[in-house]
Amino acid sequence: MKLRAVPIVVAAVVAALLMFGGWFIYRQVTMQSPLEKLVSQYPGVTSAQIDIKQDQVVLKLDLKPQADVAGLVDVVKQKGQSIIGSRTIKLDIADRSNSALNQWWSEAMFPVAEAMENKKYTQISSTVEQMKKKKAGIKADTDMDSNNVYIRLSEGNATKFIVLPRQSQQMGVWPNA
Repeated sequence: MKLRAVPIVVAAVVAALLMFGGWFIYRQVTMQSPLEKLVSQYPGVTSAQIDIKQDQVVLKLDLKPQADVAGLVDVVKQKGQSIIGSRTIKLDIADRSNSALNQWWSEAMFPVAEAMENKKYTQISSTVEQMKKKKAGIKADTDMDSNNVYIRLSEGNATKFIVLPRQSQQMGVWPNA
């Protein structure tokens, strides 16, 4: 019996397309789209892109100045638990800062890092309050959950969101903040 190469190759290609295409559609419909809808509908979210990886969910966000990042993460964890599972959530927030906010953060970074390292999280709030008094016109607030400390700085239309992981081994994110 003589095997024909063309029909075998065509059948293999069609089978592969059906398998991977089906997996892509399944993942898009049951995982990515519902999570994207959940995040996009949260108050203060201008746009959101979701990338679901093996061990983490990356949320690429463009936020309005009044957005509550800690609240968003909480909603995603609660309502998206069936999609996220044991994956970690990584935030990639668009930077809409200006030089004044960057200068403010560079001055506050050392005391905040020291408080994080010593696990004295209440010092972060007091540091932010002291810094607000020094720089008129800059609004700043802090929030915290079991995984991260969230700092929001704003001045007019410029906003800087800083997300700091509470685990000290992950402090390598400081240069990107």
